[in-house]
Amino acid sequence: MNKQTLLFRGPVKSRSGYGSHSRDLLEALYQMDIYDIKIDSCLWGNTPMNALEKDNKFHKWIVENSVSEFNGLPDIYVQVTVPNEFQRYGKFNIGITAGIETTLAPKDWIDGCNRMDLIIATSNFSKDVLLTTVYDEKEKNSDKLVKQHRIEKPIEVLFEGVDTNIYNNVINPSFELDIKEDFAYLFVGHWLKGNIGQDRKDVGMLIKTFAETFKDKTECPALILKTSSAVFSVIERELFRKKIKDILIGINNPPPIYLLFGDLTNNEMNDLYNHPKIKSMVSITKGEGFGRPLLEFTMTGKPVIASNWSGHKDFLSMESSVMIGGSLTEVDDSAVDNFILKGSKWFTANYDEFSQVLILVKEQYDKFLNRSEVLRIENSNKFSLSKMKEVFASLIQSKVMVPTKVNLILPKLNKVYDKI
Repeated sequence: MNKQTLLFRGPVKSRSGYGSHSRDLLEALYQMDIYDIKIDSCLWGNTPMNALEKDNKFHKWIVENSVSEFNGLPDIYVQVTVPNEFQRYGKFNIGITAGIETTLAPKDWIDGCNRMDLIIATSNFSKDVLLTTVYDEKEKNSDKLVKQHRIEKPIEVLFEGVDTNIYNNVINPSFELDIKEDFAYLFVGHWLKGNIGQDRKDVGMLIKTFAETFKDKTECPALILKTSSAVFSVIERELFRKKIKDILIGINNPPPIYLLFGDLTNNEMNDLYNHPKIKSMVSITKGEGFGRPLLEFTMTGKPVIASNWSGHKDFLSMESSVMIGGSLTEVDDSAVDNFILKGSKWFTANYDEFSQVLILVKEQYDKFLNRSEVLRIENSNKFSLSKMKEVFASLIQSKVMVPTKVNLILPKLNKVYDKI
């Protein structure tokens, strides 16, 4: 029997969150071995396109099956991007997205989702925001309601699985971390646009709160920032160094803050997570569609401190993590773009509470370590890559129904995407 044809489009070759998720989904389809798969690997902003490894069998398969043209109409079309880019290029069309970080999705995201036959989001938070976003269309003169634009297609949730063969609690004694402090908090994530206190990951206030908390103290912990905006360059590194110094102006005798800048492999990231001096991961993010580094770090069994809002709540609980309270605040103009909308809201942490938690975790570390070990075991079972592949295979086989007649436009491949 001939296999159904499947065209997969996503930033498969890029070093980005969407790139990692694309490869995981594609590998699940590859291992199912029931589809004839072709791949259109698109760009993803300015992120590097060097994620594929030469000696990796699956990555070699990706290269061999990548296409710049696709003749005919695929039975199944899978697109892993932001929803405004979703198009109907197959007989059955699946749009997969990490979703949204605020309380409101753009109108063109709603339209994009409605072009597909099935939507898959990475978290219950993303699904809920997509489903509750409604745009009223009214007559210009009478203000009479003409139509409400909302998502009308089914949405399922599929988490981003963590590869426990890579991310685990194994310490690599040869991995060096050149800091003198024995207790360090780690932040991992992009430092994006926005004034201090207004960038999406809230990196600026993370630094400021940490510095204010431990200033003028002896034997204080360190903060390590593994961050970038998209690319790794000397210019960007120096820009981040200046931003950190500017935040620390006026804070006397601040604690040690290190910028860890550059590209690390997955194995090196796990070595960093498990280094004996790294005691906890911290994030007071304003919103996550999922929060992949947070899940990866839970595999170490060390405590995670994070905002009590958005996508990562699927795998971080109040009982086994340290969840910081706060409130929903309107997105600042300095952070607004085509995806983060003016008038929408996201989370602002209670910085005083965060400060107290930083001290508490350090003083009562063993207590929090015991709780996080429970989370490690739970997440390694529920949120592993192998479990994700199993759920995805079941989902796609149960939901995909290929119609016999279609009249659709063929794809123009290799579009450049702007979202990071």
